[in-house]
Amino acid sequence: MSNNKITVMLVDDHPVVRDGYCKLLENHQDITVVAEADNGENACVQYETINPDVVVLDLNMPGIGGLETIRRLHAKDPNVIILVFTMHDSKIMITRALEVGAKGYLMKSSSAGQMVEAIRQLFAGNTFLNNDLITDNNPLKKSDPDPLIGLTKREFQVFRALAEGSSVSDIAQLLSISPKTVGVHQTNLMKKLNLRNSAELTRMAIRCEVIEA
Repeated sequence: MSNNKITVMLVDDHPVVRDGYCKLLENHQDITVVAEADNGENACVQYETINPDVVVLDLNMPGIGGLETIRRLHAKDPNVIILVFTMHDSKIMITRALEVGAKGYLMKSSSAGQMVEAIRQLFAGNTFLNNDLITDNNPLKKSDPDPLIGLTKREFQVFRALAEGSSVSDIAQLLSISPKTVGVHQTNLMKKLNLRNSAELTRMAIRCEVIEA
């Protein structure tokens, strides 16, 4: 941290979103935005040199995507503080984000004040879920079974990438693994989920709100 301010890196592929929240945060004397990135790869590179106090990132981004970005940042620095800022409010995405290392989860429908509160809470060492996620309708409290719960973290990454239309070779490059390994994960997850083809996989991903319809 510099000049007693909480340093923040914004990671979102939409310049308008980054610009809006940069202006919002800069209006607070205890917070300063020190870096911006439009994808996960750039975020990982900048994090090593800038080392911000808090990383605010979206889940839907080109390239490796938000979940893989969280995993890689956490692998680089187990103490990294990451606030997910997204439209996804599904139990599956919230759980996966927290599992791979996020400390907070904030909906883009939240008020501007909640963004500031979340950053301060995370920097103070707390976790944060915005109010919409801790009501009686909270997806984290639903009793409906999660059909994806049996997938490993890597299988889930492959599942999501396949649902988004990525090829095996694309996924291999994104995740830095071999196409053969991707194929093994694909076979395993299809068996676990009892899926017969890519169309069924995509329908399940939409139903589970892993991707948007």
